[in-house]
Amino acid sequence: MKSLLPHFIAAGVFAAALSGSAQTAPLTLEPVVTTTARTQDPLVVITDPRAAAQPAPAHDGADILKNIPGFAVIRKGGTDGDPMFRGMAGSRLGIIVEGEEVLGGCGMRMDPPTAYIFPAAYDRITVIKGPQAVRYGPVSPAGAVRFERDFERRKEPGSSGFATATLGSFERRDGAFDLRGGTADWQGRIATTYASMDDYEDGSGQTVHSAYERWSTHAALAWSPADHTFVELTGSLSDGEAAYADRMMDGRRFDRQNAGLRFRHQPTVGRVRSIEAQAYVNAVDHVMDNFSLRTFTPTMMMPGMTVANPDRLTYGGRIELDLDLVDALDLDVGLDHQSDQHRIRRTMNQAAMPFTAMPRSPNATFHQTGVFAEAAYAISHDRRIFGGLRADSWRARDQRSVVRVGMGGNTAPNPTAQTQRTEVLPGAFFRLEQDLPSGSTLFIGVGHTERFPDYWELVAPESATSLSAFQLDPEATTQVDMGWLLQSGPLDLSLSVFANQIDDYILIQRNTLKPHGMADGFRKATIARNIDAYSLGGEFSLGYRLAENWRGDLSLTAVRGTNETDDLSLAQLPPLEGRLGLTYEKSSWSTGLLWRIVAAQDRVAIDQGNIVGQDLGTSPAFDVVSINASWAPTERLRISAGIDNLLDVTYAEHVSRGGSPVAGFIQTTRVNEPGRFAWLKCDYQY
Repeated sequence: MKSLLPHFIAAGVFAAALSGSAQTAPLTLEPVVTTTARTQDPLVVITDPRAAAQPAPAHDGADILKNIPGFAVIRKGGTDGDPMFRGMAGSRLGIIVEGEEVLGGCGMRMDPPTAYIFPAAYDRITVIKGPQAVRYGPVSPAGAVRFERDFERRKEPGSSGFATATLGSFERRDGAFDLRGGTADWQGRIATTYASMDDYEDGSGQTVHSAYERWSTHAALAWSPADHTFVELTGSLSDGEAAYADRMMDGRRFDRQNAGLRFRHQPTVGRVRSIEAQAYVNAVDHVMDNFSLRTFTPTMMMPGMTVANPDRLTYGGRIELDLDLVDALDLDVGLDHQSDQHRIRRTMNQAAMPFTAMPRSPNATFHQTGVFAEAAYAISHDRRIFGGLRADSWRARDQRSVVRVGMGGNTAPNPTAQTQRTEVLPGAFFRLEQDLPSGSTLFIGVGHTERFPDYWELVAPESATSLSAFQLDPEATTQVDMGWLLQSGPLDLSLSVFANQIDDYILIQRNTLKPHGMADGFRKATIARNIDAYSLGGEFSLGYRLAENWRGDLSLTAVRGTNETDDLSLAQLPPLEGRLGLTYEKSSWSTGLLWRIVAAQDRVAIDQGNIVGQDLGTSPAFDVVSINASWAPTERLRISAGIDNLLDVTYAEHVSRGGSPVAGFIQTTRVNEPGRFAWLKCDYQY
């Protein structure tokens, strides 16, 4: 994998050279290394994707979320893990990039939505917990994660920029720069990122098949003729390759092309505070094979050099009006739409029949149109209510004429070929917030959402009685969220708890015995079926200024669930986890320690789970100690360093994918986490 790091170092030097003519006010980079994100408002967490952080600075969208209490990442290799919040993954967790819902192409989740997200290219990440918003597309039961870029009209011509570079163990090399500038009326922005790493070693010194290389470029041109009007044209390109320890193939292409147009206008008179509209198109072209990034080894399932090339074209848009009906009432109403088509082509013998010569076969299309209204009403100076209603019209068509039976090349007629299904599904929430004299806030909210089955649930698996799962019922979740926030002097406290009932929960179950169909006997299949389930849990965070220079942080997260239909534990739930951080900060430098403690998990349902993975068995407890230090010699420059997994512990997360046999590597039960990892990061901003 060829390194592009020198180009990013040069970009950083270029940005520094420009700083001499910049007309912006001085900016300050904090010397503290972040070890956890804090709740800002009830059920809302906001974090800075460019802040120095431990564990090691993030390189993809999932990696950065694991610093937020309640999140876990399902590891597959060195990159492209699937994020999970409160035990919910896949489309149960909405991933939104500047108003767009990004979708991957791989039927086996090699490229989850966060695989196409490069954190250093964004200004802010906002997490909304639970079904407590209707403005950001179909309501996701776990919540929504928004990756956002800011725009502020300039008062006078000038420029600003940010450059960062990271070096780490296992040849980790990251770089990024973000340069923006212009006049009050016209502004341009370009952001480029690069990240790569070789195969890492676990705590026992065993090498894990996990090398990757990723890059992205984002450009924007904005026109703002007045303070209250903004039009922006954007474009993005990204690609990469990644080795995987959990499967028989690797990803050699993650090509994404995106174009978007945004408009915002804030009238100076009348009851309309703002009008926002956007349109976008997003194309993902993904290639995976069993020979480019590993030694080719024939197997019964893949006797030849095999390539699969799924792609996905998504387009959509939205319009939203923010209305000021009365002084105490704020109302947002709008409409959004998204359509996407998924296609695939493959070959089992690349040498004789190259995949590029194969036709692309469409296998499914999805169309969604939603209308929503969300309101905030201040009952008094210390009491507020929030609520929202949403309805989504769904249409999906199964375009497969045949379905694959097993991992080989065998196919059979598709029993749901050309079947079209339509649904109109609701979403709603209500929340009450009460400020107390102590400076704290209590809140309670109720949300309901009915989720249309996604591509990975309808197309990838079979059903219990058919070769197709295209007729799965929608999943309905009703959830109660409540909690307490306190900010008083040296103390920051956040408590969020939830409980839900999930009717027709979509369960993915592997190794299910089914008739062979083409011969006597039985075969093992992966199926999707509806069950009834519930889960409950929450997050607790405490930050306390122990002395002028000392700060302590504590967080606890827990989730439990039950599959009521099968009378089993709900599968793929992370265990109880605690984090303890201690930071010493003085003037321009800081040092800190992070101790992560994870309990054993014995509440499992073997072979059951979700589109991301299934339970492999129980998992042992583990704890990991990491240390960091940071120095800001000037207001614009920050140098930080750390050692993750200081004691070189060998461990794997409970929700990890299972290890796969890869020639030249030792197979493990789960994909083990990296061993001792040292990193050095330099940030410059002007």
